Amino acid sequence: MMKINQLISYHARYRPNHTAVVFQDQRLSYAQFNARVNRVARALLALGLQKGDKFATILPNCLELVELYWAAAASGLVIVPTSPLLRGQGLTRLLNDSDSAAVIVDQAFAPILDELRGELPQVKHYLITDAPDYPGYADYHALAAAQPEDNLEVEVSPDDVYNIMYSSGTTGLPKGIIHTHAIRASYATLFANAYRITPESIILHTGAIIFNGAMLTFMPAFYLGATYILHPYFDPAKLIETVEKERVTHIKMVPSQIIGMLNSPAFDPQRLQSLQMVGSVGAPLHRAYKERLHAALPHRFYELYGLTEGGVLTILDKNDYVDKMDSVGTPIRFSELRVVDVQGKPLPPNQVGEIIGRSPLMMPSYYKRPDMTAETIRDGWMYSGDLGYLDEDGFLYLVDRKKDMIISGGVNVYPRDIEEIIVKHPDVREVAVFGIPDEKWGETPVAAVILQPGATITANELRDWINERVEARFQRVSRVIVREDFPRSAAGKTLKRVMRDELSS
Repeated sequence: MMKINQLISYHARYRPNHTAVVFQDQRLSYAQFNARVNRVARALLALGLQKGDKFATILPNCLELVELYWAAAASGLVIVPTSPLLRGQGLTRLLNDSDSAAVIVDQAFAPILDELRGELPQVKHYLITDAPDYPGYADYHALAAAQPEDNLEVEVSPDDVYNIMYSSGTTGLPKGIIHTHAIRASYATLFANAYRITPESIILHTGAIIFNGAMLTFMPAFYLGATYILHPYFDPAKLIETVEKERVTHIKMVPSQIIGMLNSPAFDPQRLQSLQMVGSVGAPLHRAYKERLHAALPHRFYELYGLTEGGVLTILDKNDYVDKMDSVGTPIRFSELRVVDVQGKPLPPNQVGEIIGRSPLMMPSYYKRPDMTAETIRDGWMYSGDLGYLDEDGFLYLVDRKKDMIISGGVNVYPRDIEEIIVKHPDVREVAVFGIPDEKWGETPVAAVILQPGATITANELRDWINERVEARFQRVSRVIVREDFPRSAAGKTLKRVMRDELSS
């Protein structure tokens, strides 16, 4: 029975004294963590919520959010993790679309939510984690403290919904991605296997755990009864310090965080020797940074390509890196992958087409969106909207996101090809290439860059340097824009769309 509702209670019984969670100065054993999870789960049910009801969290990384993930599993409730970066109508639409009956926030976010209360008729309960007397909110910790800590007996089936992850909501209609207990159990087992995680592993996560990529190590950690260390936010120096002090074995990051770690004054490979895995997720990591990472920490790099929707997932294993460093690896176990033409027919090796797949991690549907579900899942296959090709050995090479492709003068231009050249310049720290409207060509490539500290190159000098090195005329960038930072999602992923809209408006 593939379900996750009894994982924490299992470890509380069979390895009660093993460290389960570390957050700042709090260290909880599995017995202690299980007691907290049970109290929180019972508190939510005591409000009148019933199995299958939804509750939303609008919290930064915190111990309460970790508890709530597992309280949802134990109680049969459905958790809707929501970004504290979301505001106004985007947040209102998401909360209403999800049918959340309760919302849990901290003191920093409560005033923002208060402005929206009149537009949230289905929310019956407002809870706060860190301000016991805040007007209009029930005290999360007081509610939990009033409940017994014994294990819950709630019937949960593998097909019951566990969470709804929203992939958008800042613009347009929200898109809720459903994950069941069986799907999350598959995350636990398949990624524990792929990443060689064991009950003795020490897993660190420094990015936002509302991001689905966090589940790639979160679920395996608690499935195996490993130790999970969570930071409040990404800080490269703190990351390095924690890896050294706690003997961390596994860490998952988005590319901007890997770049931040490599460029940190505190970076020293000797301090990171305990690491067995450095995993990249969320976007392709440019080759120049892969090479730097591999030189410093050889045979530890894994790269995952996939969708929150779950039908398409590949992993470049640490042992395949040397021979296949430009690929994103092979499909995970029990899954299938194809590259197809516009008619949906499989293409031979080395021909670019759309990447499609099916796997045990595939969502059953978008929440309340049969129209979008039918567009994405066809004949049992999930269409990614991404472009790539398979080599003769079956390894997948990601050409680019279909939505990021630039069509200039009728020619397909792939931003990643240009980015791989730009990051080779010693003054460039990060780059994002995207297309903006152009009267003559339809679209023209633009490069936004973050420079290394102390760099003196100008935007025009860098533009000329790039255009001397690209392989084709249509890859030449029309502008280089130097920025202090990029707009990023809660997960730390670069938001090209935001920069494109800024320049196109």
